Amino acid sequence: MDPPFNETYKTLLYKQIKNTENSVPQTPFSFHVTAVVEEVELPLIDVSRLINGAKKEREKCKQDIASASREWGFFQVINHGISMDVLEKMRQEQIRVFREPFDKKSKSEKFSTGSYRWGTPSATCVRQLSWSEAFHVPMTDISDNKYFTTLSSTMEKFASESEALAYSLAEVLAEKSGRKSSFFKKTCVRNTCYLRMNRYPPCPNPSEVYGLMPHTDSDFLTILYQDQVGGLQLIKDNRWIAVKPNPRALIINIGDLFQAWSNGMYKSVEHRVMTNPTVERFSTAYFLCPSYDAVIECSGDCPAYRNFSFGEFRQQVQEDVKKLGYKVGLPRFINDIY
Repeated sequence: MDPPFNETYKTLLYKQIKNTENSVPQTPFSFHVTAVVEEVELPLIDVSRLINGAKKEREKCKQDIASASREWGFFQVINHGISMDVLEKMRQEQIRVFREPFDKKSKSEKFSTGSYRWGTPSATCVRQLSWSEAFHVPMTDISDNKYFTTLSSTMEKFASESEALAYSLAEVLAEKSGRKSSFFKKTCVRNTCYLRMNRYPPCPNPSEVYGLMPHTDSDFLTILYQDQVGGLQLIKDNRWIAVKPNPRALIINIGDLFQAWSNGMYKSVEHRVMTNPTVERFSTAYFLCPSYDAVIECSGDCPAYRNFSFGEFRQQVQEDVKKLGYKVGLPRFINDIY
């Protein structure tokens, strides 16, 4: 049932790897497992106020969204427009797909070639290994309904409603940063936006291996629906904290592109998923991304980042992961002029 993690990564998992200049690249300090001080609840925002609230309530809601994006880079939303019925169906259909044998999943005809991924092929040490499997499904694959199944119809409902929510939140954040809210409808296209269905199998070495290694998201916004197992952690005030699951809420986080576009006003925060020795975890995420040729122009008189296209950003990330085993991200695009 599980991907062959033990078989494929036995060298990383069970043999001592010497970290020398000529073998394993140095990994960032945040990659090393550190004690979590506490479990916290993310800022909780009732986004129904954006539509149904009076003028003052709408404005307060917008301020809450912007404030959480500045201070946390993460927040939760309730009354978000996606019914619990759709979310539960999404979870059940996702579990059913991941229950298929590895050989069938890796050659799945439900999605386009290359959609299924597991582990971290580029890992050169155990800290760069993610103990998880996933289906990356472009929005165009979902909307085409090439293979009409219960899963595809549920995914279409979840994806379209997540898309609407993402645009709504992005427009609020644009307004509060003094930028044009129409930017996202013009630049974010369905062939670059996608869903990622995740499964984190039980791990025999939970203190050594991440479910998903520390990273920031390479998009504008991410919308996450997770089960109640827990495991998501993020950096706040220079320490790792655990996110307490809320069955009523979706988690929203700011991506690298929004941090650059807002000149650092909104924070793309490093986060990770911890493994569990006995319980598997499931989640589904929607990623709001622009077209590859869309240019991310940093705002303000003293832009912290130079202009770059989404395609250029992705290429740099891929090159760094191939060379170093991990993503560098926005530091590659800091504006040297200032």
